[in-house]
Amino acid sequence: MTERTLVLIKPDAMAKNVVGEIIKIYEANNLAVKAIKMLQMTDKIAALHYEEHIGRSYYEDLRSFMTSAPIIAMVLQGEDAIAKVRKINGKTNPAEADEGTIRKLYAENGSRNAVHASDGKASAAREIAIFFAATEIF
Repeated sequence: MTERTLVLIKPDAMAKNVVGEIIKIYEANNLAVKAIKMLQMTDKIAALHYEEHIGRSYYEDLRSFMTSAPIIAMVLQGEDAIAKVRKINGKTNPAEADEGTIRKLYAENGSRNAVHASDGKASAAREIAIFFAATEIF
């Protein structure tokens, strides 16, 4: 089934200048970029995007990291895109990620892990709407 999912390329990957390499991996796996933009995540956007994490011990570090530098937000589309992107990204901790996954290649650690991807259909719809208006998705 064709699906859409949100992907964020995080500040650590941006600093390494690997945006093109990351996008190339998704495209090589038959995922089409339907929307893309560079932005500076604000505290407000971080609170919307990570609302389920507010109040947890790691939230402040996560918020601080994600608002520290520009990010890339993308909507990717393809067959079973949500599961496919999560597999391509690899486990959150790069030490546990499979060889060839984005996190194994580019992540620093479990919290500086290069990319974010929606974890299900409901979260994909919610997250896409945070970063993109319907008119920005092609």
